Amino acid sequence: MRKASSTPNRSFKVADQIQRDLADLIARELKDPRVGMVTIQSVEVTPDYAHAKVFYSLLNGDPEQTTQGLNAAAGFLRSGLFKRLHIHTVPTLHFVFDRTTERAADMNALIAKAVSSRAKDD
Repeated sequence: MRKASSTPNRSFKVADQIQRDLADLIARELKDPRVGMVTIQSVEVTPDYAHAKVFYSLLNGDPEQTTQGLNAAAGFLRSGLFKRLHIHTVPTLHFVFDRTTERAADMNALIAKAVSSRAKDD
């Protein structure tokens, strides 16, 4: 009987570890003034571990400037990951602003508006 491949599971574990280590590196070691209060939402790693798409949200500040700051510091962050991770290939980092929380707030506002207008009709 053939054993199931553990590659997808390992990929998720590597992505999770990258997420934790990046959050720590950004909070403790990154000194770029363009990067403020950043939360790493998720990390997607390609199957060959060559690239990682890092989704982040922002408490305050400009998303465009923060993305520029994070992408400018990607080499520094990658070298920090290289010291922490025990894998052969540390992925090239690509930062993307995650607008999920903004969309969720907009949807909640629309739902509240619809409920309040329905309550007025009744």
